[in-house]
Amino acid sequence: MYFGSDNQTGASPQVLNAIIEANNAVTDAYGEDQWTQQACAKISEIFECDADVFLVNTGTAANSLALACMVDPWSSIICHGQAHIINDELTAPEFFTHGARLIGLDTQEAQLSAQSLSSYLSQGAAHPPHNAEPKALSITQASESGMVYSVEQVTELAKVAHQHGLTVHMDGARFTNALVNQKCTPAELTWKAGVDVLCLGATKNGALAAEAVVFFNKDLAKSFVARRKRSGHLLSKGRLYGAQICGWLENDHWIELAAHANQQASKLAAGIEAAQSTRLVWPTMANEVFAILPNQTIEKLRTAGAVLYEWIPGFLPRDLAIEKDESVVRLVCSFRTQDEEVAQFIEHLS
Repeated sequence: MYFGSDNQTGASPQVLNAIIEANNAVTDAYGEDQWTQQACAKISEIFECDADVFLVNTGTAANSLALACMVDPWSSIICHGQAHIINDELTAPEFFTHGARLIGLDTQEAQLSAQSLSSYLSQGAAHPPHNAEPKALSITQASESGMVYSVEQVTELAKVAHQHGLTVHMDGARFTNALVNQKCTPAELTWKAGVDVLCLGATKNGALAAEAVVFFNKDLAKSFVARRKRSGHLLSKGRLYGAQICGWLENDHWIELAAHANQQASKLAAGIEAAQSTRLVWPTMANEVFAILPNQTIEKLRTAGAVLYEWIPGFLPRDLAIEKDESVVRLVCSFRTQDEEVAQFIEHLS
């Protein structure tokens, strides 16, 4: 019963086979290989856009390098208060941007709202040049609470950001899970809705270590190549990135993997809702389930071998009623989550 994180799951056989195939060849280095070229071309095709695409091996590198191309060291980046870039990437975004400040809004809400963003940006800088002025908005898709921003929500947020002169970054570590939920095209959920740069995550969804930074606004990509090299993220055997992405995208494998994870999360959520002593915190929209469980049940599950983690109290809704003998846990499903694991977990709730 592994529900700790989709990072704890390995790579899909299709992705591994693609790596093995690329490994058996002799080819150009530093991303000039056929697999990297095919991967970047395929991403542009899938997103229906002549985008500039670059591959790196971690989400932190992808987000930080992308944001460094979008802001000045003396500006600020607006994001949700629970966003990965402000809570779980140490100070990498600040390091890569050489000092840009991250400002989190709506921390105890499930998502960042256009109203909150508009209200904050409408205040303006109180006394320039003494205050950092916002230059980018970052949206996490799906959000840290497992909620998915709809096409309409992304459009509204991007509209507000652009009206105030900000560019829009999307941390898409679980973008595919969000895409499956929305039943729309990749283009509709990104650049057609106003996203300028997407960090498309494959690692949580079937790859070993592969992320793509997709610049729909190609003007923002001018310094990426130099920044990637300077930071040590240009891999000599770039085929290892390219092969993973090729295997991941082939025959809509990436969609298949995310759909399975989402389906398992939905089953898990249904079982939690049906049990008498447990309940959900937020609706389950992607592959994460947030639930309130009795502490005794949590211990019973762990004794039975379940892997799960308590969620941060400060990230929960202000009006959420939790008893002293209860805790909120986050349960993450992956492409490997089996029906038996979900059924076993639900059995221990009774």
